[in-house]
Amino acid sequence: MKKAGSFLMLLILFAVEVNAQQTLKRTLKLMGSRFDITVVAKDSVMANNYIDMAVDEITRIEKRISSWDPNSETSLINANAGIKPVKVSQELFDLIKRAIGISKLTDGAFDITYASMDKIWKFDGSMTQMPAEEDIKSSVSKVGYQNIILNEADRSVFLKLPEMKIGFGAIGKGYAADKAKELLKSKGVVAGIINASGDMNTWGKQTNGENWKVAITNPMDKNKAFALLPIKNEAVVTSGDYEKFVSFNGIRYAHIIDPRTGYPATGIISVTVFAPKAELADALATSVFVMGKEVGLNRINQLPKIECIIIDTEGNIHTSDHIEIATK
Repeated sequence: MKKAGSFLMLLILFAVEVNAQQTLKRTLKLMGSRFDITVVAKDSVMANNYIDMAVDEITRIEKRISSWDPNSETSLINANAGIKPVKVSQELFDLIKRAIGISKLTDGAFDITYASMDKIWKFDGSMTQMPAEEDIKSSVSKVGYQNIILNEADRSVFLKLPEMKIGFGAIGKGYAADKAKELLKSKGVVAGIINASGDMNTWGKQTNGENWKVAITNPMDKNKAFALLPIKNEAVVTSGDYEKFVSFNGIRYAHIIDPRTGYPATGIISVTVFAPKAELADALATSVFVMGKEVGLNRINQLPKIECIIIDTEGNIHTSDHIEIATK
């Protein structure tokens, strides 16, 4: 009886400790975007320390992968395009290697060399007509992940074509969210959310014991959600064209451009992808937008632990095979 009583007391003490935990959220601007960092900790002092750690990690990653910082490794690679290989850190080398893998998986719908495109499409309201076909074709002349040469022996990266560039706009924030989560978990943070401007990565549970929940925005009315889904230790990313698009001849063109053709995506206004990591979800959300609902869903259904929700321009909802939506 004494052992049973001691065990019961331990359970009660554990329950009190869990209930004593609190949730703290901080919103700030990082990587040029809004970040919401939420952690569960024993007190606000500890929670703020954890958030500071996450901010430092995200800032570190930005300095490494930014194409705007002339001193970054990415800028050095771009500056030497067509000239010579550049030796980089193992972290950046591995990120580029994974990006090429996703390009192969999506038949080039995802491509970090998209940064080489001439910006002939404008989504600020200034466009009054379609760009010329020859201009569109020319805009992607230096795009092609096949022209990224990786050398494992000396950990170097070489862009074969002069003026070719790489950029991590479609994968960088997701990667930063993954790394921040990884760091905080290693420090003993039991639960939290890293929301990198819609690239969301979660772990653990809320203080009430429930799973975190994510609201899927209704693209027909971005101030409302059409579904609320529980997420547990996974990432969710939504790509949408609620505000950035143009329409010509009755066709709506999204701001997400197919790096293979130079033409913007059509037929879809929102893609939400659930995956084990935000980096992968980020890349796949963009890819599905470009591939279209039929090809995109078919590709997602072939991947383990990946799910997807697509909303087309008519407002119809399409889902991958193993996802259940409880409408709000």
